[in-house]
Amino acid sequence: MPGLEIRDLVVEYSSGGYAVRPIDGLSVTTEAGELVLLLGPSGCGKTTLLSCLGGILTPTSGTITFGETTVTGLDGARLTDYRRHTVGIVFQAFNLVPSLTALENVEVPLRAAKVPKAQRRARATELLEQVGLSERMKHRPGDMSGGQQQRVAIARALALDPPLLLADEPTAHLDYIAVEEILRLLRDLASGERVVVISTHDQRMLPLADRVVELVPQFGRVEVAEPEVVDLAAGEELFAQGSFGELIYMLEAGEVEILRRLENGSWESRVTVTPGRYFGEIGPLFGMPRSATARAKTAAKVTGYSVRDFRQRIGPQGMGELLSHAGDT
Repeated sequence: MPGLEIRDLVVEYSSGGYAVRPIDGLSVTTEAGELVLLLGPSGCGKTTLLSCLGGILTPTSGTITFGETTVTGLDGARLTDYRRHTVGIVFQAFNLVPSLTALENVEVPLRAAKVPKAQRRARATELLEQVGLSERMKHRPGDMSGGQQQRVAIARALALDPPLLLADEPTAHLDYIAVEEILRLLRDLASGERVVVISTHDQRMLPLADRVVELVPQFGRVEVAEPEVVDLAAGEELFAQGSFGELIYMLEAGEVEILRRLENGSWESRVTVTPGRYFGEIGPLFGMPRSATARAKTAAKVTGYSVRDFRQRIGPQGMGELLSHAGDT
């Protein structure tokens, strides 16, 4: 029985001169008949991993094996054959052909595989009945609900009876009732020799899964610029309210006061920054002018980081915590 094995998988690409790794050294082993969840927020590499499993994207290194097939070793006709007969993909946006009926949409992969008309019509009818759309076969996507379109997309992915089914955020555009229907359908499809892999951030799917792979956003091997170190004398200004800046600062020693100039010309002290704390993040992160002035309260030493460098150093969890109680600068 075919199982899925992912070993030391790395996906790396260049973005703005930086090397980014959404997947870095991932290893997972599943058994036949399992429903596998790829769980995590946007940007954590779920769709990237599905693309690798589907033979759409070639990873930088590592191996993917399904049954006796080493997917990462395929090319040319063998890769085309794998995509057509081994894997079925349910896209997040459904990707149905608007001008075709539900029946005709399910027939598309059968037509591409040169299945005779009578056989492909019988197979498409069988699949639409299986997903509960026996009364909607002649309807076009525009005349169907989101849940119905998703079921057509699932039926189409099953057209050639693939042993590996991939679904990218299958509940993303559905209402609560439709979600329940799709979840039950996907659970039922993971049986026998078929492995179903679903990318999602929907926690409701957890009880249905045989295996959960939690992914987190990776910032990978980013080229980190040298930080800018600044020594300030007491009373010296680091940046002014209303100015634009590209650096986010961390106080290494001393104290820095964050002040806001009011409409009447007076100054209001907002906070005194102590060593180990970041400040000045909001302006650079969101492309806004500084809404306060930073001035050394005592002799101080600060380190300035670019936005990219700062994100890399603090990590996604730290970013969330920082922005939840962000300052004014």
